[in-house]
Amino acid sequence: MAKQYFDDGDFEKAVVFYEKLVEENPRRTDYYTNLISCYQQLERYDAAESLIAMKLQELNAHPVYYIELGHNYTLQGKDAEATKNYEIAYESVLKNPNNGYGIGYRFQGYSLLDYASKTYIKAMELNPKFDFNFQLARIYGEQGAIEKMFSSYLALVGQDKDELAAVIRSIDDFISSDAEDENNIKFKRAVLKQAQNNPDVIWNELLSWLFIEQKQYNSAFNQEKAIYKRSEEGNLKRLNILGNIALKEGEKDTAKDIFSYIVDNSIENNTTLNAQLHIIAIDLELSDDKQLDDAQKSYESLLETYGYKSSSLLLLTSYANFLTFKKETPTQAIAILKKALELPLNKYSKAYVKMALGDILVYHKKFNEALIYFTQIQKELKNDVLGQNARYKVAQASFYKGDFDWALNQLKVLRSSTSQLIANDAMQLSLLISDNSLQDSTQTALKKYATADLLAYQNKTREAITVLDDILINHKGEKIEDEALLKQGQLLEKLKKYEEAEFNYLKIVEFYGNDILADDAHYALGEMYRNVFDNIEKAKYHYEKIIYSYQDSYYFPTARKEFRKLRGDIIN
Repeated sequence: MAKQYFDDGDFEKAVVFYEKLVEENPRRTDYYTNLISCYQQLERYDAAESLIAMKLQELNAHPVYYIELGHNYTLQGKDAEATKNYEIAYESVLKNPNNGYGIGYRFQGYSLLDYASKTYIKAMELNPKFDFNFQLARIYGEQGAIEKMFSSYLALVGQDKDELAAVIRSIDDFISSDAEDENNIKFKRAVLKQAQNNPDVIWNELLSWLFIEQKQYNSAFNQEKAIYKRSEEGNLKRLNILGNIALKEGEKDTAKDIFSYIVDNSIENNTTLNAQLHIIAIDLELSDDKQLDDAQKSYESLLETYGYKSSSLLLLTSYANFLTFKKETPTQAIAILKKALELPLNKYSKAYVKMALGDILVYHKKFNEALIYFTQIQKELKNDVLGQNARYKVAQASFYKGDFDWALNQLKVLRSSTSQLIANDAMQLSLLISDNSLQDSTQTALKKYATADLLAYQNKTREAITVLDDILINHKGEKIEDEALLKQGQLLEKLKKYEEAEFNYLKIVEFYGNDILADDAHYALGEMYRNVFDNIEKAKYHYEKIIYSYQDSYYFPTARKEFRKLRGDIIN
């Protein structure tokens, strides 16, 4: 009850309970501390002083109560008396450095940062076994003494490498993506200084982290190569992670260099194969369709090397997807995956292959056969995300097929999915079907949209855009118009027709600002203005619209983060 009233700020009631607790439990320091705080909140400074004085008269009284007494004087504006007691608390550390942590911590609690820092420093001087660098670093950060803060954090890492993750989390508040930022330069200089004085792989790890934060992936690659060469276990995991980060950020050339390095140095088949598949995928993105034959030869060479094995499922599915979505030869792809299903596989591996096979059958318009495989996964992995994804694919395939009622039945279950992405997709497709079925009993426009959606899935982007044009011309003003505008905008972006995509999104915002897809349009505009048009003010505007007008949006967390970054906030 005391704690509840205290937390609620009802100090009049809290003080009654704490007085009883202090009387009944004289050894509980937390009761004393909270009772003192209650007196101070109620401006009963004399009562607080009497209580503190009583504690100081006890045998072996902890000198931290001199800080409490000093703070009590500070609240009354008696600065001289306050300073006198703060000095007594600090001097107690000279006599017994074991008091260093308690005294320093209490000074920190009252934002007496100068006292706190000199207390920690003195305690470490008197007893070198103590390490208060973490506390000091936080204090220096609050004081704006950035170089001292970095030095303290790095000293901590130098003494205990297990602190690296905690240190990075703390430093992250002060580092930006701008390599020319003053804090970034100071941090890099501090790390290099440590590396000169004490050569250790830990400094390479910190530099690699910094370069990744600055999106300088090639520089991070150089650090990761140094780390790999100095590591006894020869683990390429860090390089693989960096390759994936570079790939995600669109740095395809650097990503290719990283995966090529992994291929040259790996002795594990799975690691090598994964890197080789990444290289093929990157080459396909960097080249035009004329390079498809070269990619097929690479796949065939890998298939000859690794064969049909349970350990090469990634290769088999990747090759099948290439044959389907790039070469437009799904029959060969289906044969590969059906042969893979004959391998001795566990239920998750089997589901993985069936999912890929179902996707290819949908591409090939063999909907009924695809539905069989998706349904099998759904039943075998009912409560797994993979099973929920299979149910969504059942709905999606039924939608392409024109069986809208069955699709709706599946989607209703998925709207409460544990996966937010699946739940969001299910909700949007469900609303698309239900809204446009009510307005148009013949479902003519909905059937056209399903056709366009399937064409988009088949990578027939221009054909899909043409079908969506038909909807926008012949079904203008109908419920489906905003859906068609959004889908077409996304496809236009894929073709890099950004001005046309922008027109579509702006039309949704203008005419359908209160409908379900408005947040999608605002987010798409925010991303486009930020990444393509480099118009920061417009990007901020659309992110901000999501933050204040669409707080339940799936995009809300990302929009808020990007808005704060563009505004110049420090993001943790």
